[in-house]
Amino acid sequence: MSEKTGIHKTSVGGQALIEGIMMRGPRGSAMSVRLPDGTIETEYKTFKSFKDRCKILGWPFIRGVFSFVESMIIGYKCLMESAEKSGMMEDEETNPESMSKLDKWLTEHFNEKFMAAISAIAMVFGFVLAFFLFFWLPAFVADVLNNLFSGAITDYRPLIEGIMRMIIFVAYIAIVSCSKDIKRVFMYHGAEHKTIFCYENGCDLTVENVRKQSRFHPRCGTSFIFVILIISIVLSSALALIVPGIRENRAIWITAKVLLLPIVMSLGYEFIKYAGKHDNIVVKIFSAPGLWMQRLTTKEPTDDMIEVGIEAFKAVITDNPEDDAIK
Repeated sequence: MSEKTGIHKTSVGGQALIEGIMMRGPRGSAMSVRLPDGTIETEYKTFKSFKDRCKILGWPFIRGVFSFVESMIIGYKCLMESAEKSGMMEDEETNPESMSKLDKWLTEHFNEKFMAAISAIAMVFGFVLAFFLFFWLPAFVADVLNNLFSGAITDYRPLIEGIMRMIIFVAYIAIVSCSKDIKRVFMYHGAEHKTIFCYENGCDLTVENVRKQSRFHPRCGTSFIFVILIISIVLSSALALIVPGIRENRAIWITAKVLLLPIVMSLGYEFIKYAGKHDNIVVKIFSAPGLWMQRLTTKEPTDDMIEVGIEAFKAVITDNPEDDAIK
């Protein structure tokens, strides 16, 4: 039986890991991982938040950028640790058959320091690739189209570029979701959302109750990305109207959009916070693309994955629902 105690929104957020889930809430951060022996290990993580080091970084319209960077750093650390705990790293080291030919060759011919350098180069390449796909390529295509139509679509450039970014993002997610390992991460992502919804709907945190919940949550990072893309279209369109000549030089136009990013991210963060507490028509319109996208980034979890989500969630909430609410 599902026993309801009242509906309440919570500030708890999480991230899917390798065979696990990380949750952040009023009691701090905790990650629960399904170990190779089938047991669940839950470990509290100590991270000193940027806003704890400097109060101004926690102010509205400033906190968005720093919260995003902080989430990326914490998420990456937990992801790597979960890979080790779940046995994925060990499997690759002890089972050569699970490694690709390139991984085998690199492991046999180079030491750890060289491999660390390769990882750093790969990270830089990743940033360059992201810049190319989400900034340079849309601007280049918009220039080509504008020249083909003799400048007739100049006023629609921000919209065209924004739609291109959305297409690229959706295509990327669709491609990576074909991977078996990524699909399992997306299943844990679904378990995370369902667990949070179960608590917000006032139901007891049981596998049966969690399984009944929706896996589409408005405060998801996927929704955040789409909100950022929508806001970037609005702000870049406004910038183009205020300074019309800025679109004529591609380098200046791209630089201006990069400089707008902190503002875009801050507005996006505040909207997600607002969306977590409200359910009006504006929230529904802006959240719709992200919720739709979650059909790709979340999958229905198995019961054992839900168990992991419940353990991680219980570790970060208090006994008083008011303390867990979104501030």
